[in-house]
Amino acid sequence: MVDPRVRAVVADSWRRSAAALPGPEFVAPLELADAELESHRRDHPLAAVLPLFRELLGSVAEDGAHLLAVCDAAGRLLWVEGPAGMRRGAERMNFVAGARWDERHAGTNAPGTALALGHPVQIFATEHYNRLVQSWSCAAAPVRDPRTGRLLGAVDLTGGDHLAGPHSLALVRATARAAEAELAAARGPARDGLAALGRDEALLTLDGRRLRLGRRHSEILVLLADHPEGLTGDQLMAGLYGDRPVGPVTLRAELSRLRRLVGPLLGSRPYRLCAPVETDFAAVGRELTEDSPRGAVRSYGGPLLPSSEAPGVCRMRRRLEGLLRRAVLGSGDAGALQLWADTPWGGEDLEVWERLLAALPMSAPQRGAVAGEAVRLREAYGAGVRTGPAPYA
Repeated sequence: MVDPRVRAVVADSWRRSAAALPGPEFVAPLELADAELESHRRDHPLAAVLPLFRELLGSVAEDGAHLLAVCDAAGRLLWVEGPAGMRRGAERMNFVAGARWDERHAGTNAPGTALALGHPVQIFATEHYNRLVQSWSCAAAPVRDPRTGRLLGAVDLTGGDHLAGPHSLALVRATARAAEAELAAARGPARDGLAALGRDEALLTLDGRRLRLGRRHSEILVLLADHPEGLTGDQLMAGLYGDRPVGPVTLRAELSRLRRLVGPLLGSRPYRLCAPVETDFAAVGRELTEDSPRGAVRSYGGPLLPSSEAPGVCRMRRRLEGLLRRAVLGSGDAGALQLWADTPWGGEDLEVWERLLAALPMSAPQRGAVAGEAVRLREAYGAGVRTGPAPYA
């Protein structure tokens, strides 16, 4: 039973942590080291804004009482910087580059909980789930891709009780926003495009404008983007409503409202998009066509319009995720398998964890953690635990 005086955000995180972890005292696992860590750092989009993080938060970290940390979207620490004494203290709880600090592996903590919730979080001392971390306080904010909204990671300040003030949370929040602005500026003017992965309301960039679309308009544009040749009214009705008793007047009203938003982009007879529109789901498909499962997983921001029940969208969603999963499993590529296993949609997939374990070299630092996940899932699914040296050796 959680003490009612505990903040709701912390109590909820404790419950998630208790469900995922064996107890309140443990060390977060090390998943990346040496060349693998350096490669992941070099390829990660947040490497481009590391100088900005150092400029805005480095002086705070160098005051002798703070650490600056940056993690990826899976909670793996990419950089942990600050005074040597602070870093030595952090090493005792494995708060080091390459360690996994999402809630599922490290319990309640600012970067992990910020990733879980998608917004800035401050965690004070005994609010940490792990007792080994309760002498520390931290504040972290997620950083998103400014074009697609995809979660890239989080930036964090970790230190002592002096981080308990509201200024710490405000500082990491402002730093995350500055990083997103710098990433956007580096990419130049936004091209026309439709982002619909991992979001219930699609984001349309059109003639320099960014339009957040309602659910039905999102579904219409997704279906039309997937059919560049166009759709008849009956075909569009079937894709949106299936067998529901909805008349053509309802569809025409939706299309009329959508045309007021997007203007001449929306054509009729048949209904179609009158100009090429890049979509994030088509980008994933191209990566798969080019036999790049790692690129496809990185481009995949989540299920297509996940809350949509439109039959045509549901078919597209299942098809894309099925193609991606099969490509990752069939690749035998430990990097692609790890990327997929680190996502919410791949993290509970037993076959992915078993394939990953088989693909990892025996010396891989994350092998123990991967084996543990495979065992946990086999037990959860009632599949039993395998014996013998493979695949858990």
